[in-house]
Formats: sequence, structure tokens, C-alpha cells
Amino acid sequence: MIIRPEEPGDIAAIHTVTIAAFKDHPHSEQTEHLIIDRLRVAGMLHLSLVAELQGEVVGHAAFSRVELSDGSRDWFGLGPISVLPSHHGQGIGGALIRRGLDRLREQAAAGCVVMGDPDFYRKFGFRNDPRFVLKDCAPQYFLAQPLSSAGGSGMVIYNAAFYAGADE
Repeated sequence: MIIRPEEPGDIAAIHTVTIAAFKDHPHSEQTEHLIIDRLRVAGMLHLSLVAELQGEVVGHAAFSRVELSDGSRDWFGLGPISVLPSHHGQGIGGALIRRGLDRLREQAAAGCVVMGDPDFYRKFGFRNDPRFVLKDCAPQYFLAQPLSSAGGSGMVIYNAAFYAGADE
């Protein structure tokens, strides 16, 4: 498996992977592929990594800048992250997350936040941290991982791309 930055020719495959990954997800509004597109167009898709297996894109992870209400800088949000359902359980999502976090560390990022299954994301060093709050998200599903000693706390604000509906 190869983990690499997205290339222009990957966009259609990223759509396919993302749509398939969230198709039957109970907490999805089926807009994840649109979120990625909007982040890309806005120049806010800081890291966009694909997992390629035998020439086929089978996974994708997006990392975008987030704002913290205390003014801390260099914090990022992980997501959407997608793996083709036919490739679940092979460590592809984990490999994408680890590579992305490594890249953020190399860039001296302060930290990364994620909303999702706490049991899954804890395997990669994310923890529930009361210093970080995401509006309208139950705290047990919002996790953070400091990547440096830079610190930070407060309300986490994702890019507007995350809040636009499918019809916009």
C-alpha cells in the first residue's frame, strides 16, 4: 500500500471512496465528498492523503485548519476519513491517520482534533480533553491530540465547508 498526497487525477476516486464509505453510515448526511471539495476550493485542505493499493485509490484522509477561541494557532481537524467498505479491517484508515499526524508533527503543528468513535481514535493517541469543545457535539465524541507544547483550548471552529448542506 502506498500513502501519498492527493494528485489532481485522484479527485474522482476520492469522491467514489468517500461516497461509498459514508453511504450507510447512520450519522452521515452524505455530504462528506462535498466537504472535501469545498475545503479544496477554499484552499483549506491542508493535507489530503490517499491510500493506493495496486493502482487503485482505496482510502482518503483530509486534514484542515481549525480555529480555537483562545487564538491558538496551528491546530488541525482530521476528517473526513474514508476507506472503501470492501477494504475495511486492513489497517488502511489507521495508516492514513498515522501518516497525516506524522506530517503535521513535521510541520510543527500544535495539535489535531477529531469527531468520531472514541474507541477507534484513541488507538492513534487522541483523547477526550475538556479544554476543547465543539458546539453541538457530545464531549465523548470529540477528541484532541496535542502534537507540540504549544497548547491551546476553547471552542473549536471548523471551516464553513463542514456546515454547508448538499444543496449549496
